[in-house]
Amino acid sequence: MPPEGAAAHYRALESLYAAAPINRFFESRLEVTAPGESRIHFSVDRRHFHAAGAAHGTSYFKMLDDAAFYACNSLVTDRFLLTTQFSLLLTRPLGEGPVVAEGRWISGQRRVFVAEARLVTVDGDEVARGTGTFMRSRIALASLPGYAAA
Repeated sequence: MPPEGAAAHYRALESLYAAAPINRFFESRLEVTAPGESRIHFSVDRRHFHAAGAAHGTSYFKMLDDAAFYACNSLVTDRFLLTTQFSLLLTRPLGEGPVVAEGRWISGQRRVFVAEARLVTVDGDEVARGTGTFMRSRIALASLPGYAAA
């Protein structure tokens, strides 16, 4: 039996994430776990390193932004949200291995949403944190092929 209601929306968001062309460069998997919560499972390898041998900031930003974004979009069933601002705090270098970005909605329900996210290593160490604002766009979720495929 196919999922219904919120579960169907969450699976459709996961499908939309998987269909995004950027994820060919950042192999990762989205999991929408509850209203206003998401996780992105990602593995850092040497392709993501800067010249000094640790993950480049683009990896941190991508995973934190996506986790916070999808936490918010889990609460919106009709429109695609857009990131309008994102602040990062990078606290430790990130080496090779699995990492999880955990996103959590903080506030907002109508036009602007606020969420935070953190990057956590397999050992449970937080290596980065971010906070973002997201705004409803004019883009209908149902019009996006990845979302519709779900």
